[in-house]
Amino acid sequence: MIRTGLAAVAVGLWAGITLAQVAPPPRPDGLGIAPVEGIEAAAALLPPIPEAAAEPPGLAEGMQGPPVPPVETRRKVRPRDPNRGQVTNMPLPRYVSLKTSECNARRGPGLTHRIDWVFKRAGMPLKITAEYEHWRRVEDADGVGGWVNFALLSGVRTVVVAEDMAEFRSRPDDQSQVVYQAELGVVGKIVECQPDWCRISVEGEKGWARKTALWGVDPGEIVD
Repeated sequence: MIRTGLAAVAVGLWAGITLAQVAPPPRPDGLGIAPVEGIEAAAALLPPIPEAAAEPPGLAEGMQGPPVPPVETRRKVRPRDPNRGQVTNMPLPRYVSLKTSECNARRGPGLTHRIDWVFKRAGMPLKITAEYEHWRRVEDADGVGGWVNFALLSGVRTVVVAEDMAEFRSRPDDQSQVVYQAELGVVGKIVECQPDWCRISVEGEKGWARKTALWGVDPGEIVD
């Protein structure tokens, strides 16, 4: 009870008021206890506590905290071009030639896949239609093929004669002299190609033939 009275005196002094203004008249029972209404009246005379003091400590208005790390932006993935190989980014389809005299064409890109076809003609042209890691899906002039290891392929361009007794001329002109003829299925090496004609080397002989008589080069394709 005495501690309550001392607290009331301290509050009164801090507020700049006299004890007489705060302390209530003594109770008849002589206990000297301030009634509740007296304490509330004293509290009403105290200056209000600022609201900011009641809030948890934090940053004052206008102050900035530590920089917030930026949200990592996701890398934009470009859509894959179906006309480009996913491994080499080279055009698809494209032509290559067989480097070895024997090559297994498998059903899938891996040694565990079944062998569907065996190519046995070195230098024959092949068309690459897909890529996967070290494997390339190829097909020949008849549309036969499968997946082969890229190490068995060469970038040397060749063609296969697609018609019997195709004529090879001295110039890319139907009126020019016929230099030699080649049977259906003969393989030759491309020397150069214009949009409609290709100069082909077969067993040391060179001559121009229309692309319609060849397989292994696209219409309009230029080969230097």
